[in-house]
Amino acid sequence: MAPLEPPYTRLLVERYEPTFRFYAAVLPKLSGCSLARGTEGTGYASWDDCEGRTTFALFSRAAMAAAVGEENVPVGASVVIHVDGPEALDAGVELCTSAGATVVAPAQDRPQWGPTMRAAHLHDPDGNLVELQTY
Repeated sequence: MAPLEPPYTRLLVERYEPTFRFYAAVLPKLSGCSLARGTEGTGYASWDDCEGRTTFALFSRAAMAAAVGEENVPVGASVVIHVDGPEALDAGVELCTSAGATVVAPAQDRPQWGPTMRAAHLHDPDGNLVELQTY
């Protein structure tokens, strides 16, 4: 049996092309993940970590609906990206907005989530919630 890989997030998106461009611009810089498969025009793309494991993927909702039926395609998702420190958090928000994200809640301390937690929330181009966090 092949070694197991950890699960990863796959967003099912309506607006695949702009959402692909957003994650292609921000994931390498914020997480070190690199595009492993797919392009802006393929309807599927995935990013791998430095060990070659898939950590994140995009899939067009239409392609998934064709495979499992529209009634079986879920709605809603959230992506969490951990960054190293408050300066990295601010830089990450700037990177994301320059790549097409919209700020939902600016960077702020969230002690109710953890004593040193600081987070910002954005929408990617398809409206998925992205949380940048540091603690």
